[in-house]
Amino acid sequence: METLDYLLPQVWFGILALFLFLYVMLDGFDLGVGILSLTSSSEERRSILMTSLSNIWDANETWLILMGGSLFGAFPLAYGTILQALYIPVFIMIFGLIFRAVAFEFREQANRKWFWNIAFGLGSFLAALGQGFALGGVLEGIQVDASGHFIGGSWDWLRFPSVVVALTLIQGYVLIGSTYLIWRTEGELQQTHYKTAKIAALTTLIGAIVITIVTPIVYESARSRLFSQPLIYIFALIPLLGILLIWQLWQSLEKKKEALPFVWTILLFLLTFMGLALVIFPYIIPNSITIYQAAAAPSSLVIMIIFIGALIPVMLFYNIYQYVVFRGKITVDEGEIG
Repeated sequence: METLDYLLPQVWFGILALFLFLYVMLDGFDLGVGILSLTSSSEERRSILMTSLSNIWDANETWLILMGGSLFGAFPLAYGTILQALYIPVFIMIFGLIFRAVAFEFREQANRKWFWNIAFGLGSFLAALGQGFALGGVLEGIQVDASGHFIGGSWDWLRFPSVVVALTLIQGYVLIGSTYLIWRTEGELQQTHYKTAKIAALTTLIGAIVITIVTPIVYESARSRLFSQPLIYIFALIPLLGILLIWQLWQSLEKKKEALPFVWTILLFLLTFMGLALVIFPYIIPNSITIYQAAAAPSSLVIMIIFIGALIPVMLFYNIYQYVVFRGKITVDEGEIG
């Protein structure tokens, strides 16, 4: 039983990390395209952008629901504490997701689309902003008592590091959204997003550098972990790999590759998540609550693994099937349908 008490929380930490990565990767380009729609110079271009998402955006958000339900079941203490501490950014995120979903559907039926166009773009921006503040708030740490219950203030998440994290995440979403549009569009619109991808790559890199420098300076726990043996060698390797991936991404944009920029961006997101997981583990809330303290009973975790283990292949197949069926370029005629 002691082995299960030790192993099962680690398994669920990995499962939640997988759900979070899949959500950020899939809904990330979705939100990025929504933010980019605010800069579209014509209704025709905006229609192409929205048509590129029309058959996949709702499935992408399924991973967020699954992650929230899994967090509640596997780590109920962390679920309650995180939601109480980050009520405002979570509300901003949910409001943005609802607003953009309503705008997406109503726009198709509207004769005058300008209001719903703005609503879709702003909803995407608010959802990304809320997620960034929530991530920054968790990384900064949450004040809890001896029982793990939240004792801080409603605005504890609003600090300079969390602002940098939020802005960097938005730029990351714009980057992956741009590379997705390079893959799915053609002609002048594709050339435009080669440019937006380059700009977003630079701003994301600047944000990542700032976070890398600020984190060990501001957070003593992160500093002691980053410079401990043998993790210091792993953490030294991650920035080097990040620079290599950025270089490969830039080269693929310079050479006007279509699918490769999207692939390199996904690898950048994966590398970032691996770095975050190494910094946080074994905490589910950094420096406050470990995965072992917050975990549900072993019997509950085993039952959840059985059901979630059966659900994951189904959802992955559904997502892959969608992308295979709706692959290919979005043409002007298709865009005009929206």
